[in-house]
Order: sequence, then C-alpha cells, then structure tokens
Amino acid sequence: MSDYLKTIKQEIETSAQVKQQLLADATALERIDAAAQACVAAYRAGHKTLWAGNGGSAADAQHMAGEMVSRFAYDRPGLPSMALTTDTSILTAIGNDYGFEQLFKRQLEANAQAGDVLIGLSTSGNSRNLAACAQACRDRGVVSIALTGANACAMDDWDIVIKVPSTVTPRIQECHTLIGHILCGIIEREMFPRQ
Repeated sequence: MSDYLKTIKQEIETSAQVKQQLLADATALERIDAAAQACVAAYRAGHKTLWAGNGGSAADAQHMAGEMVSRFAYDRPGLPSMALTTDTSILTAIGNDYGFEQLFKRQLEANAQAGDVLIGLSTSGNSRNLAACAQACRDRGVVSIALTGANACAMDDWDIVIKVPSTVTPRIQECHTLIGHILCGIIEREMFPRQ
C-alpha cells in the first residue's frame, strides 16, 4: 500500500462530510425540491432546460444536458436540453464581439423562451457571465436556478439559489454533480414513469 492512502481516505471522508451537511440543510433541500418542480413544470409545458458554467462547471453543464437529451437511468425519449458552453464558433464570436461577460446572456437572448429553465453552476457564485443572466432571465420569463457554494455571491438574486455548504471548490463541484443527478432523475421519472 502506498503513502497516498491517508490522503485518499481524507478526501473521501471530506467529500462525504459535505454531502452529509447538504443532507442536513433544510433550506438547501427545499430549494433542490423547488428546482426539480420548476424543471418538471417546464418540461410538462413543452419547454427546455439550459445549463451554463465555466471551467469544470462547463463540463458539468454539458454532462447534465447530455443526461437529459440522451438518458439518465433508463431508456426513454430525449428531453430538450442544451449546454451554453459547447459551440466554439458561438463562444468565440460573442467573446470577441461583445466580451466574455456576455457569453451566456447573448445565447439566452437567442435561444431561451418564456417557460424555459436556466441552471447556472458556479462554485464562487461570482462568475460575471452568469451573474449577467439574472435580468435577462426575468426579461424573458425564464426561471433561473443557481448552484453555488456557501458564500454570499453575485448569483444570490437568481430565482432559486442552491448553496452547497462548503467553500472548497472540489467539494462544491462534487455536490453540484449530485444535485444535477437528482434533478435529472426526478425529471426522467416524472416525464417518463417506468411501467
């Protein structure tokens, strides 16, 4: 056995502790429930989900959109969902012409319709290109769901704010993936119940 075993155990224990804190956080659980209800209502009304984030959170956005379009736990028809992080031509055009802070807002203005849901992932909650989406969502009738860390942040004015009880980036990201999977599972079961 290598000398890394202590570190490996500590990392797993710390991750589990943050998830236990999330489980004990009644406000966070209520907000995850509200987010699930908003997503299910959007799909039942014929709308879609959009996902956005930067860096690792961009990968998480793509991951969750993929779960919706393809499948999560079982085979069923695809659900409309898109990550606003994937088209390099769009990303570089907006970044070049309007600035990086307009990256997601501009795509929202082009692709979102009233009744859609935007889920933004940011461990700090201070990503300027995500913070810029709150007013655009309100203007278009899009429900905004923010997944952030524990600190007060620029995304606190979103419709539903789910705060992971941690300030450590990897621990927050791990919980964002868990929350995303919870949302995907609830949506899938509600839209396509297994017989």
